[in-house]
This record gives sequence, C-alpha cells and structure tokens, in this order.
Amino acid sequence: MFKPRSLGAREIHLINLYSQWEFSMTPQAFYEKWAVSYEQIALICSRSDSTVRRWFKQGQFKRYPQFNDLRHLALMDFILEHFEEIPDQVLQILLKNMHRKI
Repeated sequence: MFKPRSLGAREIHLINLYSQWEFSMTPQAFYEKWAVSYEQIALICSRSDSTVRRWFKQGQFKRYPQFNDLRHLALMDFILEHFEEIPDQVLQILLKNMHRKI
C-alpha cells in the first residue's frame, strides 16, 4: 500500500516559496527569443494550436494565456538555456519521468 511522505518544515517552506514564485514568460517573448512555431508553443503549454494563435492576435478575438502557460514557457526557456548545466543525476530523473508520459 502507498504511504505518502510527511511534510517537514523544509518542505512546507519550499511549498510557500513556490506558491509566491513569479516565474513566467509571455508567448511573445518566448517566440521572439527562440525560433519556434505556434505549434511548438502549443505543445509546451498543452494547448491547441488555435488557442496559441489567438494569444498572438489583436482585437476582439485575442485571448490571453493563463499563468500556468506563462510558467511552462519560462521553465522551457530555462531548460533550453541551461540544459548542459543540469547535473546528469537530475537529468536522468527528469528523462525517466518524461518517458512515463510518452
């Protein structure tokens, strides 16, 4: 049977820090920085291509990304910028978890 891990003071402190973290990047800033398509931005944010296209529109059909979308783009930007600096042990954990979802 699965038994959840208890939270100590350190974990509670980390949760509080994370909840106040303003780590974000707009789709426009990501698009200007990286040679990506709207489809790739949609893949990063788990959104449809049409939703992402509306983020770039002007006028009444414009839509705005949610904070989670901005966080996904900021995290992807960080990974693209610092991939080589990620310790191999951490990278292996990340890749192992990615393959479970593929």
